[in-house]
Amino acid sequence: MKLDILAVGAHPDDVELGCGATLAKEIALGKKVGIIDLTRGELGTRGDADTRDIEAEKAKAILGISMRTNMEFEDGFFMNDKFHQIELVKMIRKYQPDIVLCNAVDDRHIDHPKGSQLVSDACFLSGLMKIDTKCPDDDGWQEPWRPDHVYHYIQWKNIEPDFVVDVSGYLDKKLEAVFAYESQFHKSNSEEPVTPISTTNFKDSISYRAQDMGRLIGVDHGEGFTVERYVAVNSLSDLI
Repeated sequence: MKLDILAVGAHPDDVELGCGATLAKEIALGKKVGIIDLTRGELGTRGDADTRDIEAEKAKAILGISMRTNMEFEDGFFMNDKFHQIELVKMIRKYQPDIVLCNAVDDRHIDHPKGSQLVSDACFLSGLMKIDTKCPDDDGWQEPWRPDHVYHYIQWKNIEPDFVVDVSGYLDKKLEAVFAYESQFHKSNSEEPVTPISTTNFKDSISYRAQDMGRLIGVDHGEGFTVERYVAVNSLSDLI
């Protein structure tokens, strides 16, 4: 299955929170989108890995994602090293995405910038012809593949975006997918510990951040991204 867009997150729910509305819009436009979760989020204070597996599948169905898989790297302790890079290279070559979206380059959770750099490095290595990998499914040798673009979504920290996607009309779909992770978010009768994302303040911030990003580009809602390389356009009229 070749993908147009592959979104990668260190934990289940990272992708939905960071770029869920963008993915919903791209899918509505006919793009084939996949998600890779690097870990099962087993160190999370609330819920457990099995619960988050179920919630991730619910979110997948809500957004209309074509494929979702979990690398089962160790939450909190995975490394940006050869082993983890090669495992991701196999997936990039398998799905051949044109665009890869990944974690924020800087963030509160240590796995987010670490995952960001890991994915970015794997995307580069995936294009090198002298790195040999076999497809995880059939053991066949894989061809090199390098995505055309690697973009980083924005998470906890208010990083200044390099560009903003107009996601007006898709915020409700994003929120539905995000709140499929019921174990992670605020409930008035919950006896689980309070975490930064389980507060009502954070829950509300998902909407007001989208509104603020939209304000920056003169639309109702937006999602911001940063880039490692310049974004090229054919003409000034490509900029809206």
